Amino acid sequence: MSEVYLDNAATTPMAPEVIATMTKEMEDSWGNASTGYSYGRHSKLVMENSRHLIAQSINADDNEIIFTSGGTESDNTAIIQTALTRQQLGKHIITTAIEHEAVLKPLHFLEQHGFEVTYLPVDENGEISLDDFKAALRDDTILVTIMTGNNEVGSRMPIHEIGEILKDHQAWFHTDAVQAYGLLPIDVKRDHIDMLSTSAHKLNGPKMIGFLYRRDGISFPSFIKGGDQETKRRAGTENVPAIAAFAKAVELDSPAEKQRRQERYYHFKQKIVQGLRDNHIDFAVNGKLDPNGLNHVLSIWFKGISTYVMQTDLDLAGIAVSGGSACTAGSIEPSHVLTAMYGPDSPRISQSIRISFGAMNTDEDIDKLIAAIVKIVAKLKQVKEEGAD
Repeated sequence: MSEVYLDNAATTPMAPEVIATMTKEMEDSWGNASTGYSYGRHSKLVMENSRHLIAQSINADDNEIIFTSGGTESDNTAIIQTALTRQQLGKHIITTAIEHEAVLKPLHFLEQHGFEVTYLPVDENGEISLDDFKAALRDDTILVTIMTGNNEVGSRMPIHEIGEILKDHQAWFHTDAVQAYGLLPIDVKRDHIDMLSTSAHKLNGPKMIGFLYRRDGISFPSFIKGGDQETKRRAGTENVPAIAAFAKAVELDSPAEKQRRQERYYHFKQKIVQGLRDNHIDFAVNGKLDPNGLNHVLSIWFKGISTYVMQTDLDLAGIAVSGGSACTAGSIEPSHVLTAMYGPDSPRISQSIRISFGAMNTDEDIDKLIAAIVKIVAKLKQVKEEGAD
C-alpha cells in the first residue's frame, strides 16, 4: 500500500467518525424506511434527520434533496430526465468541453436522439467565457449543465453569474458539484441553481451514496423505475446507514472547516511549486494557482517525462497520484480536459500528473512527494545522459 495518498479527487478515505456512524446505523437502523412499524419508523427518522442536515448545507429545503447512489446517477437523472421531459420546449443544451464523463456521456446519448449540445470552449486556465455562454444561449435552450469546479485542473466556473443570467430564462440550470461540495460554500438559492449533484465519497464519506438537489417546482419522472421511495422521485430501498454516514461527513465538513482546508491545500500547492523550483525541475502548472479555485487539485506538466513513467515511479516510491480523472485513468485516451485547454498536439496531455489533497494529508506528505519527484527526475536525466554517450 502506498505510504502517501495524494489522489483525493478520485476518492477519499472515510473519516473515523463516519465509519463509527455507519457501523452504528447498520446495527440500529436496518429496518426498511418505507414500512410503517417501529423498525421502519426508526430508520425513517434517521434518514429524515440526515436529509435536513444535508439540505441546510446548501441552503435547500428538506424536500428538495433526493438520495441517490452518487454523482453519476445524479448527473444522469438531471440531464436525461430534463431533456425527455422538456423536449417540447426545445432540444438545445449547453455544457462545457471539460465536464466529467458522467455529464458528457449522457449528453452524447441525447445527441443520438435528436438533441443539440453546445460545448463551450475553455481557455488555458480551464475557464469559460461568459460572453461565449451568452452567445450560445437560445430561446430553445432547455438545460444548462456546467460543473462547479473541474476535477482535473481545479478551475472554478462562474456559477453565480450563470444562475443570474438564467433566472428569467426557460432553461433549467444543473451543476455537477461532486468535486466542489466538500470545499466551496454553496447556496442554491443565492446562485439560482435548479439541480445539483454530489457524491459522499469525495468528502470522506462512504461510496455509493450521494444526492440530487432538485428545486421545488422542478418535476420529472423517476429515472430509476420501481417502488415509490423518495416520494416517488427515486425508486429503491433507501440505504439508511450510508445516508446517516453521509450526513456525518457533511457535519464534520463545516463552513469553518471548508475554509481551513482550502487555505491548507493552497499552502500545499505553493509548497510543491516552490520546492520544484528550488530544485530546478522543468515543469509548469496546468491552469493557474488560484486561491479561489478548487485548491485540493494540482495538475503539473513535467516536461519531457511521460505521465506513465512519473506516475509509476511515484507509485514505486510509495506515493499515489493520478494521471488525470480516475474514471479515465485506465484508458489510453488522452485527457479531454487538457486537450480542451491546450489543444490535441500539446505535450502536456501525455506528460502531466494530477496531485489532489485530502483532510488527512500533512506537510510531511508534501515533503516526501517533492523529494521523490526530485529523485525521479535526477534518475531519468542520468539514464538519458548515459544513453547519449
